[in-house]
Amino acid sequence: MQVVTANELKTKGVNSLEKVLCQDDEAIISVRGKPRYVVMELEHYDRLRGAEIFLAWQEARVDYKKGDYEIVENVGEHIKHLEKELSGEAEMTLDNSPLIANV
Repeated sequence: MQVVTANELKTKGVNSLEKVLCQDDEAIISVRGKPRYVVMELEHYDRLRGAEIFLAWQEARVDYKKGDYEIVENVGEHIKHLEKELSGEAEMTLDNSPLIANV
């Protein structure tokens, strides 16, 4: 993966990224000599994100087949929770979310 410095990006703009992305799928942006960011074309990102979602789905299927899950709310409760969330009445955090189960 090729590196583009933050200074080069500042002076040459997006052209410096386009040049690198023509040769590689990703480019690293370094800040003060340290790699900080990865840039890629949106199409490449979409493929990676799709693969990540597919993997999560496969893992969930395996857990389900093994019985390695916990039902934390029934369908009626879930619908009420979603309606509350959509109306803006619900306060969601990872700590108090009824949708997240400790398995």
